[in-house]
Amino acid sequence: MSVFESSEQFYDCVGALMDEAKMDPKVGGKIAKSGIIIQFRYTDPDAMTTINAKGKPTQPGAYVDVIHGPCDLKPDVIMSMKADVAHAFWHGKVNLMGALAKKQIVAQGPIPKILKLLPAVQPLYKRYPVLLREKGYGHLVMK
Repeated sequence: MSVFESSEQFYDCVGALMDEAKMDPKVGGKIAKSGIIIQFRYTDPDAMTTINAKGKPTQPGAYVDVIHGPCDLKPDVIMSMKADVAHAFWHGKVNLMGALAKKQIVAQGPIPKILKLLPAVQPLYKRYPVLLREKGYGHLVMK
């Protein structure tokens, strides 16, 4: 059984983390410098999030645009995984290189560009469990 009961719950957790990240100067600012479009495709439940670091953000104060659900942007990088893998990743429990090697995460596009973003997103490992608790999903926090 999946950690998330529905796509809506996934977006309320991982999607909310992405929405916070786009406003954070340390995280969003570094992602913006990459100049790429990254699309995350999830299964169990199905969800999709696209981060546009190519264009000018449409939301005031944001460093990048984050689009939840299908969109017309052509991604430079596509990362596909089960939603449970994303959940564990944001807890800091998934080694990206190991997950890529084991095909827990399947990447299409220039992998080095994604690897360069890892240091930028590391502050989110601490933020994600806090966000889950704030939203009433404390039972989803991994030990």
